[in-house]
Amino acid sequence: MKKSFTLYAFILLVLINVFTYMFLSKEVEFEQNRYEKTTKKLKDSLNSITTKLNDANYFSLEKNENAQNYFDSAIANKTIPYEKLIPVLKEKLMDFNANPKGNPYVGQDQIGANKFVINKVKVLNHRWIIADYSDGKMWGEVLLKYFVNEDESISFEVMQSLLYAQ
Repeated sequence: MKKSFTLYAFILLVLINVFTYMFLSKEVEFEQNRYEKTTKKLKDSLNSITTKLNDANYFSLEKNENAQNYFDSAIANKTIPYEKLIPVLKEKLMDFNANPKGNPYVGQDQIGANKFVINKVKVLNHRWIIADYSDGKMWGEVLLKYFVNEDESISFEVMQSLLYAQ
């Protein structure tokens, strides 16, 4: 009886070890496959987002080499690094928001109690800027021309302004 119990216990332990080994080896394989699939999905998502970001920034001074060359050109006598110009343009344009009648470069007169101020600015190339503006109730967009003068001051000109219907 003791010998058969020992034999049955030994066989049971061998079976438990075999099943445990098989389970753990399959679990490791399963986790590796899951990790590879997740990594592939993340890489695909990252590539997709990078492509979308590049498409969104296609019309920007940061990505437009022809527009960048305008500021590096010896013909134009301008050697302004565009990396420094973009924040200066945005800051100068936003400074006009302090005007009591609103930013004069939105192309709209004050309609209600609130003044129009510029919220977002994107420098498209060496000549154009697009900006979003609002008075809290109404929103619009404006296309501006900008010029870097000989004395490195900056001037703006409204090309077109659009106010969305409420």
